[in-house]
Order: sequence, then C-alpha cells, then structure tokens
Amino acid sequence: MHMMRTTVMLPSELKARAERRAYEIGVSFGELVRKTLESALENSENRRSDDVLFRDDAVYRGKTPEDLAERHDEYLYGDEADGD
Repeated sequence: MHMMRTTVMLPSELKARAERRAYEIGVSFGELVRKTLESALENSENRRSDDVLFRDDAVYRGKTPEDLAERHDEYLYGDEADGD
C-alpha cells in the first residue's frame, strides 16, 4: 500500500485523547488515525446507500406552493397532519 504524508491540524485535547487511545490499544498514532478515518468513511458510505432518501433520484420539476417548506405535512397528509 502506498502511503502519503499528510499534515492535519487538530485541537490539542483531541490529539492528546487520540494519542492516549493509540497507546491503550497498542498502535501508533498514525495507525489509529488511518483506522478511524477508514471506519468513519465506510460507515457514512453504508448509511447513505442504505437510506431510501439518498437512493431516490426523482426530481419534481413542476410549480410548487411558496409555503411548501412550512406546510409540507398538510400538503402530504391533508387533514391527517393535525393528528386528529
């Protein structure tokens, strides 16, 4: 695996916490950063692909009411939006 040196600015407390955690689990600071970043990216990619909102590629091109953002429940559900 080809590695590239990268400089990242971290708050001092975050860096200290990460260094302590790396020591606790017996890995280098760099290895902890790589593993954590890889895990975060995998989790975010998996969540997006599993979320029906992100899979929906439909686009509405018609005219919409100006108050759609405020009254979207009423437009979607009618009288049921009031919880009655």
